[in-house]
Amino acid sequence: MNVLVPDFDFHRVFIAPWTENLASFGWITLMGFLVTATCGWVGNFLILRRMALVGDAISHSVLPGLAVAFLLSQSRGTLPMFLGALVAGIVATVLIELIHKKSRVKQDAAIGIAFTSLFALGVILINLYAGKGGVDLDQECVLYGEIAFVPLEPMVMVGGQILGPIPVVRMGFVALATALLIALFYKELLVSSFDPALAVSLGISATFVHYALMGWLSVVVVSAFESVGAILVIAMLILPGATATLLSHRLPVMLGLTLLHAALSAVLGIHLALWLDCSPAGAMVVAGTLIFVAAWIFSPSEGLLRRWFRARLEAPAVGSS
Repeated sequence: MNVLVPDFDFHRVFIAPWTENLASFGWITLMGFLVTATCGWVGNFLILRRMALVGDAISHSVLPGLAVAFLLSQSRGTLPMFLGALVAGIVATVLIELIHKKSRVKQDAAIGIAFTSLFALGVILINLYAGKGGVDLDQECVLYGEIAFVPLEPMVMVGGQILGPIPVVRMGFVALATALLIALFYKELLVSSFDPALAVSLGISATFVHYALMGWLSVVVVSAFESVGAILVIAMLILPGATATLLSHRLPVMLGLTLLHAALSAVLGIHLALWLDCSPAGAMVVAGTLIFVAAWIFSPSEGLLRRWFRARLEAPAVGSS
């Protein structure tokens, strides 16, 4: 008989992953951390620009890119899949901007039109063609990913030393590149995110920064969706930055808190997945959501408890006046 809450085995949930099964769970946890940290760093700037749903659009629009890449190459190899999804993400970005700027349609509506249309096109292409030729392209893997398969991927060897599974090494490279780009173009990203008019007056092309950020967002999403899927990557783009926003108003601190959020989400998500016997990627997102809720309640400046105490303290003063 199925039970709502499985029995809790402390050794299996907390001890075994880091002793008996470290070779597998170590890579899964590292991949979850890299995906959440990288998506979270980019997501901070999307939140500042009030463009969080652009990540949703790009993550869904990769589906037709995957289908077209598969049809052209007749292979599910990493390179054609990556290039196809990347091109689709860039197309989605350009399409959103064209609809928004060349018509009276607002940006949120343009996002909805672009990602639903491209996603539907991808579903049709997969249903019509992807099962032919003896090679199957599984849309469920694209939508939800399977981070648990990461340890089974081929290992990257350099000088006789194992660097790690191919997805982890690729995501690690994207994470380092993201950190480097943010450090090099921090001023441009900061000014153009808060005040595009000021950026133009300082000689910064807000339009170029926007398209560059959207292009790199496509790279990050495509690198992440193989493990966590097109749907869960949306949460990893938004949750870390939203949590950091509740705890600080300084961008450098927010970026650091995003890193902490990613680490806690990955570790707590692994333990939650083992306890509930569920998807590790989904459990990591649930863990990240719980961290967000905790910040929402206990934040020293924006928390619900802080506001409640402030209201209680101000109430007598209002009554006496």
